[in-house]
Amino acid sequence: MDPLAVFTRLIMEGFATGNDAVVDDVVTPGFVEHQYGFEGEGAEAIANLKSAVRGVRAMIPDVAYTIDDHVLDGDTLWVRMTSRGTHSVPVMGQPPTGRGLVLTVIDIVRFEGGRMAEHWGVPDRFALLSQVGALRRPTPSTDA
Repeated sequence: MDPLAVFTRLIMEGFATGNDAVVDDVVTPGFVEHQYGFEGEGAEAIANLKSAVRGVRAMIPDVAYTIDDHVLDGDTLWVRMTSRGTHSVPVMGQPPTGRGLVLTVIDIVRFEGGRMAEHWGVPDRFALLSQVGALRRPTPSTDA
């Protein structure tokens, strides 16, 4: 199966809906997760990925995703993606603002036999912290 289709299925059927059952269809039994906070191998990594699927949906109930760009190099897929939703529940200790959230994520996925075997995820957590009010947005310096 096409790696982008497999990855897109995880995002659209899993993360966008909170349905963690799709994880079992798209990852290998020996799946390795490298993303900070969700690291693991095999059953631990699969459980962590399922937790992330449920957690994102709980954190941003109206989350929607756009695959902005991708590159496939051999068995490795690189994806740049944008997620959007409303800050309607507490996020990272910050009360809901009702404002829109926009988050860019870079995902790198290695495939084996048409399934995800290894994943590195890099969400722009600084942007998320800033948008929910937990981090002051940096301002460009005018000093030369």
